[in-house]
Amino acid sequence: MKYFKHFLIGLLINFGGLAIGGIWTNPGTSSEWYSTLNIAPWTPPGWVFGAAWTTIGITFSMWYAWIMVNLKPSDTELPILFPFSVILNVIWNPLFFGLHWLAFSWGIITLLGLTVLGIADVTRREYGWKPMLLVLPYFIWLCIANSLNLYSFIMN
Repeated sequence: MKYFKHFLIGLLINFGGLAIGGIWTNPGTSSEWYSTLNIAPWTPPGWVFGAAWTTIGITFSMWYAWIMVNLKPSDTELPILFPFSVILNVIWNPLFFGLHWLAFSWGIITLLGLTVLGIADVTRREYGWKPMLLVLPYFIWLCIANSLNLYSFIMN
């Protein structure tokens, strides 16, 4: 029951963050500005973004619940890294889609990727490989998203 409660809180945090960031994304990839960008040839179709973020929202919420149930009093890193990752994730959207700051948004997504890598590393060291695997989809997607952002920054 405790796990389920934390899982619901994780869903609220993760999908709430996506919703807040999504306010800045609208109309996103169908905007006039985005349609004029030189985008990476490996940019996936639009539905992949939704599928990726849904998967990330669920797996990262599962990770959050697992950590909250098993958090060690000596673990001071994850309580800092997790909210930092949420903040970075939320602010990327207004920087990229709202302000069109491609360089700065690339810096933010790079910092987010490093933060999620830190989350994965601390999780693996402190709690083992199984809960760390729940962070892996997020990190993989951030590597892809980082390359897309970097391409847009360089080519525009």
